[in-house]
Amino acid sequence: MDFKEYIRVIPDFPQPGIRFKDITTLLKDGKAYQAAIDSLKELVADLKIDVVAGPEARGFVIGAPLALALGVGFVPIRKSGKLPGETIEASYDLEYGKDKLAVHKDAIAPGQRVLIADDLLATGGTIATASQLVRQLGGEIVGAAFLIELGYLDGRAKLTDIETRSLVQY
Repeated sequence: MDFKEYIRVIPDFPQPGIRFKDITTLLKDGKAYQAAIDSLKELVADLKIDVVAGPEARGFVIGAPLALALGVGFVPIRKSGKLPGETIEASYDLEYGKDKLAVHKDAIAPGQRVLIADDLLATGGTIATASQLVRQLGGEIVGAAFLIELGYLDGRAKLTDIETRSLVQY
């Protein structure tokens, strides 16, 4: 399936010059969404995964169904102040600003094999920060999987020590 046919590009969002890759058009099509999750599952089938972690917010809509498809648990990595339990946090730069991510201290056990999943790899800041949190908890990152990769932003450069896989490249 050509997933690009289901991804809408919105110019100048959230600011001028950015061509936002909108996956809501893919998500609303049940067959395309299922095919994307199935394809991601195949893409990471060779990795031994104990748990999938996904950063807020679109990492939830990719990571959670991928975890279900793989038969493993899901760990949400949220923005600061959104998790009710004891957390650890880390700050990072976005393509168009700054943010902070948090994860529950008991979300990942030492030695667990973690796949980080998100909708999009852009500059790599979000995933580098998510991986920092996973490692702080003692998790072993076995890879990162994305629906979309913006190759022209070279996010892989921040993830040189992480096996990185994506379905669609721009």
